[in-house]
Amino acid sequence: MTTLTFKIAEDEARSLRAAARRARLTLSEYLRRQIRMNSPEAQPVGKVKCRHTGAMIFAPAPHLTPLTSETVREMLADFP
Repeated sequence: MTTLTFKIAEDEARSLRAAARRARLTLSEYLRRQIRMNSPEAQPVGKVKCRHTGAMIFAPAPHLTPLTSETVREMLADFP
């Protein structure tokens, strides 16, 4: 995963950190979700039947690859 660094005012940083804590997310995940929510390509999440368990699970977005163990490891790499 790529790391982005940018500068913001201290009060903005405090506000973002507080919002992430309220959402019970890391700051990175909070910002990623905010960007996706405001993206014009955002669409509702679908559901599919798991071929292993038969349970209904979230379907991958049409433009994304399915979730794998490797992608989960990448997403959790910056988790405290």
